[in-house]
Amino acid sequence: MEAKLYPSGPELPKNRPEPDLAYIHSQLQRKGVTLQLLWLEYKQAHPDGLQYTQFTQRYLDVVLRHHHRAGEQMQVDFVGPTIPVVVNRKTGEIREAQVFVAVLPASNYTFAKAMWSQDLPSWISGHCDAFEFFTGVPETVVPDNLKAGVKRPCRYEPDLNPTYHEMATHYGTVIIPARPRKPRDKGKVENAVQVVERWILAPIRNRTFFSLSELNEAVRELLDALNNKPFQKLDGSRRTLFESLDKPALRPLPPRRFEYAEWRKAKVNIDYHVEVDHNYYSVPYQLVHQAVDVRLTSTTVEMLHEGKRVASHPRATGRGGYITQVQHRPASHQKHLEWTPSRLVGWAESIGPQTALLVKTVLERKPHPEQGYRSCLGIMRLGKSYGSERMEAAATRAVASHACTYQSVKSILERNLDSAPLVSTEPSAPTPTHQNLRGPSYYAEEGNAPC
Repeated sequence: MEAKLYPSGPELPKNRPEPDLAYIHSQLQRKGVTLQLLWLEYKQAHPDGLQYTQFTQRYLDVVLRHHHRAGEQMQVDFVGPTIPVVVNRKTGEIREAQVFVAVLPASNYTFAKAMWSQDLPSWISGHCDAFEFFTGVPETVVPDNLKAGVKRPCRYEPDLNPTYHEMATHYGTVIIPARPRKPRDKGKVENAVQVVERWILAPIRNRTFFSLSELNEAVRELLDALNNKPFQKLDGSRRTLFESLDKPALRPLPPRRFEYAEWRKAKVNIDYHVEVDHNYYSVPYQLVHQAVDVRLTSTTVEMLHEGKRVASHPRATGRGGYITQVQHRPASHQKHLEWTPSRLVGWAESIGPQTALLVKTVLERKPHPEQGYRSCLGIMRLGKSYGSERMEAAATRAVASHACTYQSVKSILERNLDSAPLVSTEPSAPTPTHQNLRGPSYYAEEGNAPC
């Protein structure tokens, strides 16, 4: 009666086929593949297999709880510990080297390289080296909020360094910094940093290196061993997963490597030149008093106004050089500039004749008169600060000593030399004759030539 009232359900098979968790994990890295799709394929092959809940639980409990799509991300960071490098064998001077780490989360394929610092050039170089090591570019790059890359951290709209943003544009990728105080946003590289510390830095802790290249040779050797090391819970290694998953999904590298450039802001002076590292570069005269963006590479200086390039010059060496393009000069200075050579000379004449001569000399010594505007404006400011009388006296001394520069006039006024009497520079009386003064004819005689 009990069997009739409470019939038992169909007997479930005791030994259901288990899913291949390593295969599931590798397939989930491929674009468009989901856990539900893999379960449907599993049920088609094994109709009496696990239901979806048990299938999912097996995977999450045994393998991992997060997966990354192939070619989707590259996470980057610097290792905390530094490596001492002897840079001078004679003195024993030691310099600490930083280690840059990049990882592709889908395969855990890892890149590491030693650098001298965590500054912007090293940060950019590390990314470029990583792209070349991976022989491709991921869709996004996830860094920490390092000052070299992120000017202002923000959860929603972080302000990237212009050079960092330009590098990402060159490689066709996107920078998405991790949220502040959210290490899980870049958990893969956090784990990769620990792996690098244990498998690369720890084995070389007792070695002495005498150059950065020597250190990187040791790092690369251990890095290759790390990427070829078999997984403990999965089949294959970082390298085999990279070859099958990430490498086919990465975007191709651009034809040329990114050229490092720095960005600055500057204001165009009245001489329509922009000062960059104590040298002066022309821009179109219509931009006088306007703000421009300056892009600096090792060989080129570019000026951009409202996102458009307005000037490009070869980068000058040294200090105080002027690089001017003829097309940047106005047809008539009086129509476009507030200060002109005639106005500068007119102001100088109102002070005195020596000041006028000083200003004319400054303007005449330059290839283009406008290159002397800055010096003349500085002299004008000195005249306002010290008064006309002292300015005229200082100009007199500067002209007499052939030191017609702003710095010379400034030094004369600061040291109160304008009130000191001038020492005559006229040639003194001829040297009197004397028996001990032999003169040039003595050496012309044979046998008297000096040894």
